[in-house]
Amino acid sequence: MREDRELSREEIDAFGAELDALRERTLADLGEADARYIRRVRAVVRACCWSGRLLLLAGWFPPTWLLGTLLLGLGKIIENMELGHNVMHGQYDWMNDPELAGRTYEWDIAGPSDFWRHTHNHIHHTYTNVLGMDDDIGYGVVRLFPEQRWKPFYRWQPLWVTLQALLFQYAVAIQHLRLDKVFKGRISREEVRPLLRQFNAKVGRQWVKDYLVFPLLALALGCNALAVLTGNIVANLIRNLWTFTVIFCGHFTEKAAVFAPSTLEHETRGHWYLRQLKGSSNLQGSRLLHFMTGNLSHQIEHHLYPDVPARRYAAMAREVREIAARYGQTYNTGTMSGQFATVLQRIWRYRLPQAV
Repeated sequence: MREDRELSREEIDAFGAELDALRERTLADLGEADARYIRRVRAVVRACCWSGRLLLLAGWFPPTWLLGTLLLGLGKIIENMELGHNVMHGQYDWMNDPELAGRTYEWDIAGPSDFWRHTHNHIHHTYTNVLGMDDDIGYGVVRLFPEQRWKPFYRWQPLWVTLQALLFQYAVAIQHLRLDKVFKGRISREEVRPLLRQFNAKVGRQWVKDYLVFPLLALALGCNALAVLTGNIVANLIRNLWTFTVIFCGHFTEKAAVFAPSTLEHETRGHWYLRQLKGSSNLQGSRLLHFMTGNLSHQIEHHLYPDVPARRYAAMAREVREIAARYGQTYNTGTMSGQFATVLQRIWRYRLPQAV
């Protein structure tokens, strides 16, 4: 694998200036086309979810259960990735639409949006791939880099990762609770209790909606409540597995790098951009793939520009790749299957203490 060229301080500053200029040009070009796009996305989410739920009311009759489940799962994926995630980054705050306000949007997932805005928007995007500071590195249960200190329970991390993938919305939700620090006595139970109440309330609302209200509605209408219940369960499972795969492919591939906390000392804007580039991985594919990933298939561009509407990343990627090449830096991209294969290799390899 080609080594990245070591940049001088002047080159790093110039690198940062070029990426800043790209950001400013893109923000200056935002307008009605971007507003129409995100409103259409919102309409697609509603159409998929409600058509899926209506089809599930028809019960097991082929192909209504399968089609209804797939449509509901599709709606949940798009809401999670292209709508909720991007809106909560403030990408559409300039529209002044209350339904698309980054600070108040609440998404259709177990974790409260306030939790995500802190652990993801603030912590992860500030300290991307910095060991001991970015909790997204393995989410506390997986060793993915040799720089992570080995612990005995990592021997079983293929099992932990499988459970994490199946229950991904809950894994993301409890991240903000910092239960590891509670168990170690670094955070008191009194401090975490209000967060736990907020977590329980959100999970309760999600369970009531998906696993009680709609099955009871089916029962009241003389429809098959079990078909509706299982359809909701499988739709959430589909969404969990897809988002897990996309997120792990964007952060933990073979060429993704992690950094020591000392990296943050005297870090300039150019250094920050360089860290985002080195710690991220892109996915090659069709426009449909990019849409279904919430454009996190352009994870490099998302880490560089988290507050820029994600629909712009494809166009920005061409210039980012050219800038990276001019400065002798690797632009980590590959097919989804290829990138995920390297993630699985990391999970298997680094489960052992001697793996370096």
